[in-house]
Order: sequence, then C-alpha cells, then structure tokens
Amino acid sequence: MAQNRIAIVIADDHAVLRESLTALLQSQLDFDVVGTAANGEEALQLVQQHKPHVLVLDLFMPESDGFEVLRTLERAGSRVASVVLTGSESRDDYVQVVRLGARGLVLKADNPQLLFAAIRTVAEGELAFSDEIARSVLDAMVLNQPTAPSSMTRLSERERQISFMVARGMKNRDIAADLSISENTVKRHLQSIFSKTGSRDRLELAVLALGEIEKAA
Repeated sequence: MAQNRIAIVIADDHAVLRESLTALLQSQLDFDVVGTAANGEEALQLVQQHKPHVLVLDLFMPESDGFEVLRTLERAGSRVASVVLTGSESRDDYVQVVRLGARGLVLKADNPQLLFAAIRTVAEGELAFSDEIARSVLDAMVLNQPTAPSSMTRLSERERQISFMVARGMKNRDIAADLSISENTVKRHLQSIFSKTGSRDRLELAVLALGEIEKAA
C-alpha cells in the first residue's frame, strides 16, 4: 500500500468495467487500486486481505451481491468506507445501501470526476451523496425513525448548530469557515456530539438532526 495514497478495492462482475475502472482510478496520483473482485465473496476476501481505505462496490453481482457484502462488513465492524457504484434508479435500493453502511453512492452514468470526489470524501470520513439522493434517503430514514426522546437535548448550543449543519450536508471545512473556527475544532465538537447522541457517524447524526427539525416544524 503506497504511503499517503488511498488504497481501493473494486468489486464488479463485468470484467471490462473492472479493468476500465482500475485504469481510470490509477490515473489519479492519490489512488492505489490494491485489488479487484468479480463477486461479493471475492470482495470480502480482498477487504480482509488488503484492509483498503475504500471499497468501490457494484450492487448486483453473483455469489453474494453488494447488499450482502455491505451487510457482512457492517456485522464485522469493518472500517472500510464503501462507495456504491450502481445503475439502479430505485430509491428503495439507495435507502437500503445507506442503512447497510455505504457512505457514498455514485451512478454509473455520472461523470468520473464525481466518483473521484466520492472516493476522496469517504476516505476522509465524510458522506458522498448527491443532494437529490441524500435528501431522498434522509427523508425516508427520518420518516421511519422511532419517536423516542431525542438525545440531542444533551448537546450544547454550538453542538446543535454543528449537527444541523451536518444535516444540511456541509463538510467540516465549510462548517469551520461558516463559524470562523478551525477544522480541528469542528472535529472535536463532532466527537463530543457522537459521544452524547450515540450516533456512529455523520449519517446517523444527520437523520437525528433532521428528525428534530421535523418535530419542531
């Protein structure tokens, strides 16, 4: 694994697409494709073997599809960040992959630059969804969220402010600029927010914050 480069595993059952993706990603100086898989079982083996930063995952593959791969990684507590690359236009599919732990989603018809950006974004621990997909998924998840007392009541005013910014899809650097604080300060606040709310990541926090907004509306 090259130092300071993002290690990537690609999983897609179409050989031509796998090879094309490999060449495309290797053209980026900060990317290092460490393995390619033709099915879900191979993808899981390569993730275990190489411990990549990012898994670029097709949803519909033989021998354990993308949904099952995500399910297995979630159960194992894997730290690999998954970007789903799909031709599906189903919101139900989008919601399911997010629930199963995917942290980015790019359509196969999208510009390659969107895939590059998504890989870099999830490697930094942030979410990579288009505004339209993010809104659609979050709305569906908020709708199904149980109406338990919100753990956001434990947050300070600044922490609540940052939580709502995360829910709007803002990145750490944008939050820092907007609040005139450093990115490191934003990260410290987020760690405190995750601890107080029990949210595992930005997505769960966004769902929680949006649920709070819906209740207040």
